[in-house]
Amino acid sequence: MTDIATDQTLETLLRIASALERIAPPPRKPVDMTIADAFVWQPAGPELAPVAKVNRVALSLLRGVDRVRDTLAENTERFARGLPANNVLLWGARGMGKSSLVKSVHADTNKRLAGEALPLKLIEIHREDIESLPALMGLLRPDRHRAIVFCDDLSFDGEDTSYKSLKAALDGGVEGRPENVVFYATSNRRHLMPRDMMDNERSTAINPGEAIEEKVSLSDRFGLWLGFHKCSQDEYLEMIDGYVGHFGLAIAPDELRREALEWSTTRGSRSGRTAWQYIQDLAGRLGTKLGE
Repeated sequence: MTDIATDQTLETLLRIASALERIAPPPRKPVDMTIADAFVWQPAGPELAPVAKVNRVALSLLRGVDRVRDTLAENTERFARGLPANNVLLWGARGMGKSSLVKSVHADTNKRLAGEALPLKLIEIHREDIESLPALMGLLRPDRHRAIVFCDDLSFDGEDTSYKSLKAALDGGVEGRPENVVFYATSNRRHLMPRDMMDNERSTAINPGEAIEEKVSLSDRFGLWLGFHKCSQDEYLEMIDGYVGHFGLAIAPDELRREALEWSTTRGSRSGRTAWQYIQDLAGRLGTKLGE
């Protein structure tokens, strides 16, 4: 080969290398889990965006959910201490504090274990990004911190097949689920899928029993199922009283009861969310700011 041909070949290879560098994805940013206790997963980066201040309430203010609160707190503490723990599905009635409980238990666990264990991290993954969950698990696997990956309002509809990515991530495939990661999810559905979707799978499958088993088996990946049910009037008023006492809102007990019941009646529901919305309205009328 002549020198000219060699130079032309080298020049061609350099152009190819340059073009590949331009179209290649940017290098992955190193994960620094020490800069925050909570992050939001952004798969387009991919990166973990730190959350400066988590939107949550004090654990003591979550009333009417004592049993599930204690169960979730125990599971979370065991995990933070490096002991075996389960993935958790919090399911049931809307507005009863499922997502609030996850965030509050995370903060309470870090407060109680300060100095005994590394801070536990909370990482939120949005429902539409569930297909990227295996990539997130792989990113977290080598980190020395333990992390709760949290998805709020998780459910699947229609022809959505991203639940298969969730099943694979929870099982962990060949490597297994990272021992430093657990997955917490909230949903209004116990089996994460509507009944008509499950029935459609049964009617169109060659073996209907196998199809329905595949759908139900998704929720089986969660070792803990924590159910939330609509609260009674007394539980609703207990929530109201707890908020009023915590924030020091000045209102007569009889007037508070009358207003709180009227508020729930006009909305057609009694729940933790309804109680909090009333407290926001009351604080606004009283000119009182609400802190954590």
